[in-house]
Parts: sequence; C-alpha cells; structure tokens
Amino acid sequence: MTDRDHVATPELDTSDFDVTPGRPIRLEPTAPGFWMTVLGVVVAALAPLFGFLFGVMSGRSDTGMFSPLYWGLFTGVIIGGVGVLAAVAGGVRLWRHHQGARAASAGPTASELRP
Repeated sequence: MTDRDHVATPELDTSDFDVTPGRPIRLEPTAPGFWMTVLGVVVAALAPLFGFLFGVMSGRSDTGMFSPLYWGLFTGVIIGGVGVLAAVAGGVRLWRHHQGARAASAGPTASELRP
C-alpha cells in the first residue's frame, strides 16, 4: 500500500466556479474545396514515393520488357498526376468560394444602385 491510497479526494463542487463570459467563439465550417486541395497535395506528393517503394520491394524480373521498378514508379506518377488534378480542382473551388464571399461582403456596385 502506498501513501496515495490513504489520500481522500474531495468531491468536485461546481458551484465554486465563477464563470465569466469571455470573447464569444464562432465556429465556421471549412470552406468548400479545402479538404480536396489538401488530399490532392498529399496524394501528389506521396504516390510517386510509394510507387518507387513498391517497385523496389517487388524485386527484379527478367521476364518482362520493363522491370517492376519501372511499373511501380510509372503507376505512382499516374496516381500523383490524379492527385495534382484533384488539388487544382479543390483550389479552384476554394478560390471561387473566397471570391464570392468577398463580393458578397463588399456590397452593391455602382451599376446595381442605378435606377
């Protein structure tokens, strides 16, 4: 038995806390296109590396025209290219969202105010 076994823990009384209001926290959802951009960048960066890794791990083959290293790296580059396309598409969507929010907060233009 240790000394900690004999220590009594007092019950937590929530009435002792004085909660003062602070700065209000406003949670906003992530802008559309953000996660697509992040996922595209990650895939574009890691796919060629994993393709090279799998090509090296698959060993040497003398039976085909191309070695497994070639096919692994080729597949990784193709998947990485798809990741680049996803990142660009997500970036365009993110850009359009921010431009639309900026235009909405700017108010009406002079041509819209004319009767």
